Amino acid sequence: MNIKKARTLCLSLPGATEDIKWESNLVFSVGGKMFAVTRADDAKGISFKVDDDRFLELTDRPGIIPAPYLARAKWVYVEDLATLSDAEAAALLKRAHELVFAKLTKKLQREIGGQQS
Repeated sequence: MNIKKARTLCLSLPGATEDIKWESNLVFSVGGKMFAVTRADDAKGISFKVDDDRFLELTDRPGIIPAPYLARAKWVYVEDLATLSDAEAAALLKRAHELVFAKLTKKLQREIGGQQS
């Protein structure tokens, strides 16, 4: 997967938005809470939230490290999305969105589009 495909996928998720933060980072959010971050300029890598129990498994793999500044919240940084298959990258990004969506208030979840599975 490349960043362009990842961006398209992230924006297709319910309630997802994008904006630039910290001068040059493209941030994908749901309900005002970020679920993925990449560089806005010529990016290959991306950071995103993962399940607590998958954090160590993923960071043991080559090319995936604890995300700078966000590792304590169980975020990983994939140095080059091409190291993941399109299906795996899509599943991880969708799961990041689900994890953040689940932490939103029930009212905000309903406003965004109801329950997710």
